[in-house]
Amino acid sequence: MKTNFYQKLAIAALVSVLFLIFVGATVRVTGAGMGCPDWPTCWGLLIPPTQVEDVDFDQLPIDKFRSKAERMGRDPATITAESLRQEFNPRHVWTEFMNRLSSLPVGFFTLATFIASFWLRKSLPKVFWLSFVALLLVLANAIMGAHVVYSGLSPGILTMHLALAMLLICVLTYCVWAGNKQVYRVSVTSRRKTTYFLVALLLVTVVIEGIIGAQIREMTDEMAKHHLNAPRETWIEELESSSLYLFHRSFSWLIFLLTIAAFYITKKYQSQKPTPTQYGVIAIVFAQMVLGLIMAQVHIYSWVQVLHVGLAALLLSLVYRWLLVIPKGNLSIVSSTEAG
Repeated sequence: MKTNFYQKLAIAALVSVLFLIFVGATVRVTGAGMGCPDWPTCWGLLIPPTQVEDVDFDQLPIDKFRSKAERMGRDPATITAESLRQEFNPRHVWTEFMNRLSSLPVGFFTLATFIASFWLRKSLPKVFWLSFVALLLVLANAIMGAHVVYSGLSPGILTMHLALAMLLICVLTYCVWAGNKQVYRVSVTSRRKTTYFLVALLLVTVVIEGIIGAQIREMTDEMAKHHLNAPRETWIEELESSSLYLFHRSFSWLIFLLTIAAFYITKKYQSQKPTPTQYGVIAIVFAQMVLGLIMAQVHIYSWVQVLHVGLAALLLSLVYRWLLVIPKGNLSIVSSTEAG
């Protein structure tokens, strides 16, 4: 099915969100979340400094930095111009700044998607309103991003930041699919309710696993703060003492089994071959199992964590897309190719 102009903008917005999640995961695993201690400037500058000599420490909001340090459990009295000078890390500065730059396409394409939805507000009112919701979610997450900085990377705010991103992914995925009067659906010859139930259950488990995964990420972030000199492979033993981590690891097997079951019944009762979306889901689930095995048994590599988080976001979008194309009732609108 050919995509229209609105859908192309929605796809661009969705891809930019998924890319931003990869970049954000890189920021967290590298410990660059405080590379820019202020917002919207970075070390008091619009263009981040490349060396400590470029920073005018006398002009920095030291009082705000001290309040932030207190929220992080540090003695605010230790925050001085000299301590900030010693903590300056140009690699962290530019990693965090690239994260901020990566958010610009998200805002631009989401706004463009909303503007384009005005031409669909009569024919597809739900798409219009969800485009507006997507824009609100982007604005809310931008505000949340500032709070992330000024809260000193508070775990609760970080989780809320990710939860809003997950909701935005689902909203944009729906807009991509529904932004055409002739929506794409697969043709299911029988066992439609069973197929729908399995994929819906898979979606729920992916969301639950994502929320739990965010909590695990907070645990590893704390380990990074308190085990500066300990090798990352030693974190595995400490993680295994957490019931939440063990549940997260075991729960992944439910996702794996549901994926196999949903793919099997789809391949058996769907009149056409499995779509790219369906193949994508099973490929990502297999990849996630391998990545999880590496982190559980070998080493908690930073690049593995980044892939694990990024692929989880992509999986959420693909599973939701899979659910959307399953016909409801006796409806079965079939297209020769899948748009996206």
